[in-house]
Amino acid sequence: MSIVPSLLLILIPLLAGVAVLSSGNAVAKPIALGASLLTLAVFVSILAAFAPTAELQFVYEQPWIQWLNITLKIGIDGISLIPLLLTAGLVPLIILSVRPADYSRHSTLFGLILLMQAGLATVFLARSAFLFYLGWEAALIPIFFISGIFGGEQRAQITLKFFIYTVAGSLCMLLALVYLYSQTTAVARDDFDMLAAAGRALDAPTQGWVFAGLFIAFAIKMPVFPFHTWQPDTYTNAPAPGAMLLSGIMLKMGVYGVLRWLLPVVPLGVASHQNIVLWLGVIGVVYGSVIAIKQSDIKRVVAYSSFAHVGLMAAAMFTLTAPGITGTLAQMLSHGLTVVGLFLVVHHVEKSLGRRDVGSLGGLAKEAPAFAIYFMVILLGSVALPLTSGFIGEFLMLLGVFKFNTTLGVVAGLTVILSAVYMLRIFQATLLGPKVDGISALRPLVLAEHLVFSVLVLAILVLGVYPKPILALVEPSVTLLVQQAQAIR
Repeated sequence: MSIVPSLLLILIPLLAGVAVLSSGNAVAKPIALGASLLTLAVFVSILAAFAPTAELQFVYEQPWIQWLNITLKIGIDGISLIPLLLTAGLVPLIILSVRPADYSRHSTLFGLILLMQAGLATVFLARSAFLFYLGWEAALIPIFFISGIFGGEQRAQITLKFFIYTVAGSLCMLLALVYLYSQTTAVARDDFDMLAAAGRALDAPTQGWVFAGLFIAFAIKMPVFPFHTWQPDTYTNAPAPGAMLLSGIMLKMGVYGVLRWLLPVVPLGVASHQNIVLWLGVIGVVYGSVIAIKQSDIKRVVAYSSFAHVGLMAAAMFTLTAPGITGTLAQMLSHGLTVVGLFLVVHHVEKSLGRRDVGSLGGLAKEAPAFAIYFMVILLGSVALPLTSGFIGEFLMLLGVFKFNTTLGVVAGLTVILSAVYMLRIFQATLLGPKVDGISALRPLVLAEHLVFSVLVLAILVLGVYPKPILALVEPSVTLLVQQAQAIR
């Protein structure tokens, strides 16, 4: 039996994660880094061979649980390509950024990171409902332990709150998927195409109920207002690698879930709830930005910034326009790069100085000019400055919202101003001005940290200057998705 490259994106981190968990601390990071780089190499080979069409590629399909007509089916199209790129590209950087001296039980940390990568890849590759749900839950378990073992002082209660939220959402999604499964009669009853056909055949009220079950799960994971209350505390208390995984990749599970399993499956349900979700997304943009401005803890500023960005993604997706959905995919990639960089910046400051409060910092740029440059480029990408990766995604998303509703577009456009306010504020408070008495200098960046920051900065600039290759790869799939989401209107 031949193994297609897409299957290796799951198997390599899965097997390596088990091996790292049983290894010693001394070899945990080299093994984990090697496995993640091997996974990245496999993905690069997939990317090089990927054809810019809407067809499903690198398909692997086998009967699985035959008495339930459940199949094991995976594949890649333009919609799944972006989150897979993020997963394969960011995990090596996250592993490389970890200083073993900052954490005990290295083998546990790195093993859980790889197992989480396997779960995330399963979500983005799955073309059968049971496999999608299995990956969804499998990605949750490692981050639960990462946050619970390596998190801050309040990690127990905060991680439990996160777990309860996500499990509740998962149960809602499970009920919706089981109902769709019950409506199919084909041989492969949990195949995506079969479920989508069954969903589109339902009447509008029934589609509305299925929509609710799926949307709640995805809205919690992103999160969308008002399902967001777990997010700021979880991001703040999670260790730096956990916060990077949560914000850089895991929240994309919710965005991907909407694009793959919601919009094309229950278009009448989407139509009946479209305005509500758009307003919730725009409210999240403004609410998250205003709260971010009020924060004194720079890690909480980054957490609320992520929440605000996701609000705009949610609104843009539900415009059901090509610019809105294309912009969401572009912003998915850019947000992953910038938020991982920002959490790495915060981690470096906290580990160097033992503090994160903006009022107790200042003047750090004089002693760490390279760090200041990295921080500035990442920050500019986050606020969507032209010629950075954040600009094209934010421009297209706002264009989609404006096309749908001018008033919503104006309100959503406040993100451009508000994000500049809170991001430039933390840059000024930490790096500029006079140095605060009584604090030491930032610890020097090691070679691995220079490499991670350099890759992030280079990617932010290259994608900002020349985003065409990525946009060309996703365009056919976006066109097909818009047609499916607007079907039988």
